[in-house]
Amino acid sequence: MKTKHPAVLIILFALGWAFMYADRNILSPVMGLIQDDWNLTKSELGLMSTVFFIAYAAMQIPAGFIADKFGRVKVLVAGYVLFGIGTLLSGMAPGLMVFLFIRALTGIGEGTYYGPQYGISSSYISKKYRGISSAAINSGMAVGISLGFMASSYFTFTLHKDWQFSFYVFGALTVIVAILIGLFIKDERGGQDAPGFVNSQPEKSDLKLLFTKNHIFTYILIFCSLYGFFSMITWLPYYLQTERGIDGSKTGIIASLVPWASIPGAILFGYLSDRIKNKKFMILLLAILGTACQFIIPYTDNYSFMLAGLVIYGLIGKLALDPVLISYIADQTPANMYARAYSIFNFAGMLSSIFAPYITGFMAEVTGKIEVGFYISGILLLIGGLLFLFTDAKVPVKNLNVRKEAGEGAVMMPAEKF
Repeated sequence: MKTKHPAVLIILFALGWAFMYADRNILSPVMGLIQDDWNLTKSELGLMSTVFFIAYAAMQIPAGFIADKFGRVKVLVAGYVLFGIGTLLSGMAPGLMVFLFIRALTGIGEGTYYGPQYGISSSYISKKYRGISSAAINSGMAVGISLGFMASSYFTFTLHKDWQFSFYVFGALTVIVAILIGLFIKDERGGQDAPGFVNSQPEKSDLKLLFTKNHIFTYILIFCSLYGFFSMITWLPYYLQTERGIDGSKTGIIASLVPWASIPGAILFGYLSDRIKNKKFMILLLAILGTACQFIIPYTDNYSFMLAGLVIYGLIGKLALDPVLISYIADQTPANMYARAYSIFNFAGMLSSIFAPYITGFMAEVTGKIEVGFYISGILLLIGGLLFLFTDAKVPVKNLNVRKEAGEGAVMMPAEKF
């Protein structure tokens, strides 16, 4: 029943991302209702996402190391079950403090997914298709964002259910997805038992390979990219309701323009990343365009321009940049360290999610304008893109690791040591 077939991996892992991002975004359309129910400030609203992402980010590195040692599927599935239970319990919280505690537990559960998942998929999907396969898996994120926005808006504002209803529905479905992944995904233990891997580096020096100059600038870029992304998806429905006067039943559909537009964008740039050796120009272009969108969306008074900005941001934003950077990290990293590398990579990115929701809410209170948070996001993204220009194009042969990819023999050259 278990399999390593790439198509099965891609479908189930995309489904896994869909429900993770749905869980995160069922909160956004109903933030105004929660604010009224519990008499919260904008900073406290931002704190609800920040607490979740603190726990999520804190789990990234431990989950990667534990998964490489004890088994990636085991760690992934156990965490996913905890995430589903946490989503169910979130709907039962009687007030802010209990809600924050439960969201932290949910974040811990979700925190076991990223490193093990990309560790498995990078091990069994050929390097030749790594970028586009990552884009296909990441499409689940886009579906999940849209699903969370639209379902929460529909249940709450059209069917007139309590805002807690969405948490019950998605919590139950999440547990089912965990069972499917446990039943159908096969993976040999990570680390040095990974199939076809020959390790030419002593274990004590291995961690240095995850903190080369190329790795560090990639970590900075993903931080800057995700800062804007999580500021956007956390506050966009609220912004549309309170600043643009758009009815709550429509905000989910409008906010979904970003994730739906990201699917063709991610596949296109994932395809290009598999065929372009030097990815610097592509990454800088995505950063510049993303910065422009972060300014246009809140600045323009024209409704059509705002919608166009959302669509373009979806096409070239975080979800389009991710497959390029995921492929780049795999090219720079020994195969037996994939789960750890992706955990550190995602930890760096998710640090931004701790700050972005709260800082955007805080700046809205101080300045009276939510737009300021979007402008900060655009500036950070541009800085990250410019710093990536300082990565090295070539990798010295002395750090050579040899591994066999699925369907091909490949020589992999991780980045240079410090």
